[in-house]
Amino acid sequence: MSYYGRKRILVTGGAGFIGSHLCEMLLRQGHEVLCVDNFYTGDKRNLGWCREHENFELLRHDVTFPLYVEVDQIYNLACPASPIHYQHDPVQTTKTSVHGAINMLGLAKRLKARILQASTSEVYGDPLMHPQREEYWGNVNPIGTRACYDEGKRCAETLFFDYYRQHRLAIKILRIFNTYGPRMHPNDGRVVSNFIVQALRSQPITVYGEGSQTRSFCYVDDQLEVMVGLMNTADDFIGPLNAGNPEEFSINELAQLTIELTGSKSKIVYKPLPKDDPTQRCPDIALAAKHLNWKPKIPLRAGLQKTIAYFDDLLSREAV
Repeated sequence: MSYYGRKRILVTGGAGFIGSHLCEMLLRQGHEVLCVDNFYTGDKRNLGWCREHENFELLRHDVTFPLYVEVDQIYNLACPASPIHYQHDPVQTTKTSVHGAINMLGLAKRLKARILQASTSEVYGDPLMHPQREEYWGNVNPIGTRACYDEGKRCAETLFFDYYRQHRLAIKILRIFNTYGPRMHPNDGRVVSNFIVQALRSQPITVYGEGSQTRSFCYVDDQLEVMVGLMNTADDFIGPLNAGNPEEFSINELAQLTIELTGSKSKIVYKPLPKDDPTQRCPDIALAAKHLNWKPKIPLRAGLQKTIAYFDDLLSREAV
């Protein structure tokens, strides 16, 4: 550890949506941040003022290759997280999850550093348990088009626990549920960004299936709070830990709220549901409440207003 409690912290995937917010938060806390990204889906523009900060360093690197640096903590966020992006090159997606985990775990082992894996609610697949608790093993199609991401993240969790059991490595595993906010990619195919961009452009709002499937939406600031909280808990609590907002909304409700908040005249159109798309997704966050005294604070309406303002500004600047 550096002087006065300052740590040198590695964030892989640090130029992405959540990663860039995490880099910013860690800098504000007084730490040194090494941001690593191959910029497949990340964007330097997401890093804003971070790039001018004296405690920030940016390195273009693909985590499927070993990395030799000196750090105190590692947040492993590297992996495309939206279906459009992770299905574009499914072999590389699996490599990023699996080889990336191996390389970052190897680095953490050498440095005796604590490492957090940004896992996902997708490890539960199309769940038969609702809401999903951490002890649920999931219902995942291992040979479907989403498996590159779902099974890649499941394998990464396996590797983390094996390094913990075999090498006593200090690990943390966070299962991230639907998270949204500024800096989402406008073309990532996720439901929140899709709806907002379509509404702002007065395009039809595309709902897949009947729109009765449910999701829970966690604003990025709430997500960061539980992520950093888990990283800095005692070694004996390693997870996996659900991180998401347990308030559940149907896709139709989200579409209607987006239209209302944007003042759009867009109409909703319905298309067939993609294969293996979960019908329900909602976290049980009792463990996060117990161990971290955490629960999300930002309601969907307030979070959407901030996200809409971001996309409105982004689209306006792109139109110039």
